[in-house]
Amino acid sequence: MDSQFGAMDRGGSRQRSSPVLARPNTAKRQMQQQRANAADKKVVIPNYFGVEAFFVLACLTVSLLILPLVLPPLPPPPSLLLLLPVCLLILLMVLAFVPTDVRSMATSYL
Repeated sequence: MDSQFGAMDRGGSRQRSSPVLARPNTAKRQMQQQRANAADKKVVIPNYFGVEAFFVLACLTVSLLILPLVLPPLPPPPSLLLLLPVCLLILLMVLAFVPTDVRSMATSYL
């Protein structure tokens, strides 16, 4: 009965390569290839804001900080204009709590 290990047991020169030892070398080689590929490629870092947008936002921030200190105080707005946000809030609350008829909405799309 000649098995894989039979030749080794009899003192033969045939050696069996261990898959456990081959894997770390392969993993090291793959990591080195990945590092070499990463070094060759340009890394593109996605920017949410471009340089121009950052400049505009910086100017807007500076103007919001400086202009109130430089400009004279403004007169108060007319009283009717002050009621506009209150009226919008009331309208939105009424629209939020008005019940809708789901059946009429479903049939209107068919």
